Amino acid sequence: MRDISLLPDLKLALIQTHLVWQNAEANRAHFESLLAQARGADLIVLPEMFSTGFSMQSAELAEAEDGPTTQWLREKAQRLDAVIAGSLIIQAADGSYRNRLLWARPDGSLAYYDKRHLFRMAGEHKHYRAGEQQVVLKVKGWQVRPLICYDLRFPVWSRDGQDTDLLLYTANWPALRRQHWNRLLPARAIENLCYVAAVNRIGEDGKGFVYSGDSQVLDFQGDTQLAAEAADGVFQVTLKGNELAAYRERFPAHLDADEFQLSSS
Repeated sequence: MRDISLLPDLKLALIQTHLVWQNAEANRAHFESLLAQARGADLIVLPEMFSTGFSMQSAELAEAEDGPTTQWLREKAQRLDAVIAGSLIIQAADGSYRNRLLWARPDGSLAYYDKRHLFRMAGEHKHYRAGEQQVVLKVKGWQVRPLICYDLRFPVWSRDGQDTDLLLYTANWPALRRQHWNRLLPARAIENLCYVAAVNRIGEDGKGFVYSGDSQVLDFQGDTQLAAEAADGVFQVTLKGNELAAYRERFPAHLDADEFQLSSS
């Protein structure tokens, strides 16, 4: 069992902003100054489909696995000496289109998570292939499990059986259902006894959907550590491994969790 009381502080930066509809070049340019403001963070998180907005034009907008936005992320991660995470539309090596969260490390290496639950009500399941597995990624010894938007609604997929320290959600979650967002996020923190960070966008997309932001960071009791509300900008907070360890020591509910297996079908 890991001794998480020895985890160093983790400096987290969330970038909540508007997105230019279906224009990757314009969005990369927009994020340039915002990323500069996040310098000093260990982990910087961008919204879901940050290069295009939440579009179903997968064939027209998809980039190759080592396309311009992937290369841009790598370069920024190296320059800022930080992990940068955010999802974009990728055409995988097998030809399928994925809503893929990229995890760009300062050393130039990449990891990724493909969105498991595709948003049926927008037809996402008709334009993208679902991910097959959960992923646990590390930064400064912290174990981070990335998830994307609609995944939040599915507690079994979000349930921790992997000693997760931080659940990370990146989203394009519309204002129409912001109440669900603001209620489900604390539940995920409480049931998993871990920190939760969630990054949403603001503004209006090309389909006329409005996004209210509400990017936030919650601790293991579901208490708010950071709340961006509807503001545009970079929001930073420091997570404490020793506080997480102390809470799990006082209230070890994870030791009584049910065992189960996930199916990829």
